[in-house]
Amino acid sequence: MEKKDIASFGREELIQEMEALGERAYRGKQIYTWLHEKGADSFEEMTNLSRPLRERLSKEFEIVRMETVERQISKKDPTEKFLFGLSDGNQIESVLMRYHYGNSVCISSQAGCRMGCRFCASGIGGLKRNLTASEMLRQVYQIQRITGERVSNIVVMGTGEPLDNYENFVRFIHMISDDWGLHISQRNITASTCGIVPNMRRLAEEGLQITLALSLHGSSQEKRRRLMPVAGKYSLSEVMEACDYYFLKTGRRVTFEYSLVAGVNDSDSDIRELTKLLKGRNCHLNLIPVNPVKEREFKKPDSKKAVEFENKLEKNGINVTIRRERGSDIDGACGQLRRRYAVGKREN
Repeated sequence: MEKKDIASFGREELIQEMEALGERAYRGKQIYTWLHEKGADSFEEMTNLSRPLRERLSKEFEIVRMETVERQISKKDPTEKFLFGLSDGNQIESVLMRYHYGNSVCISSQAGCRMGCRFCASGIGGLKRNLTASEMLRQVYQIQRITGERVSNIVVMGTGEPLDNYENFVRFIHMISDDWGLHISQRNITASTCGIVPNMRRLAEEGLQITLALSLHGSSQEKRRRLMPVAGKYSLSEVMEACDYYFLKTGRRVTFEYSLVAGVNDSDSDIRELTKLLKGRNCHLNLIPVNPVKEREFKKPDSKKAVEFENKLEKNGINVTIRRERGSDIDGACGQLRRRYAVGKREN
């Protein structure tokens, strides 16, 4: 009999599972706390449970674990990157970024990605599979366990498209913010989407308070389509309407992510188009000089060009910043560490 993934059960679901075993409801709460507040990765750690119960749990349930395949520590800034191995042989990446306000962890939502954005290393090789809620949670727990440091902010911007793994992603949000778990404020969670319109609208109806970040990357439908295949399915106007709907339903300001690619989307005409697109909207624009990826031809503009681009947008009334580069010396772009490891395994 296949074992159940116990760390993917919500608190009430876990209580029901324990009641089905003939246990009292409080046992479900105890186990949930062990898994999601204390980060236990074995039933043997749950010392306030009887040995017979722990043995029964180990027969019917499993705690999905991850192997730390590689850990990189930046010499330039307080950033660390982790390559985790999953039980089926896939790998995923997570990043720890330390700021004055606390520690932020960027997690993956899928092993691989099928969105195919032209400048991104994550989609090379396509989608392997969705991550479960427990595998998303485990990235945060594992980093806390390895570093001994508390995580206060989460960014779902690693490998994968979270809205392409909708149910597991929403389950993850509820569990990571649960009072009986790490209790991370939903306002401290940001999730990035390339613009899957039906699920953007669905997310707006969930009653969550997370920040939605749209991967914009093009100032017009034509340019966006050149960089992002998903734009062929959902037009820029549809995506912007979904962003407005998210703000209307949640009151949460949408962030727009814009990877600056030299000679592709960093011209004065792009500034005019972005101004037309964003002016009057309650939003923030993050400019991200693109991380060079060996398999892609795109290059980042020089720093002077990027600052000029930012200044011109500011003069046009756009709330904009250039995202500070993090981890450039440790395979900084999403998917690079995973890609290098996979290539190395093939060559060996």
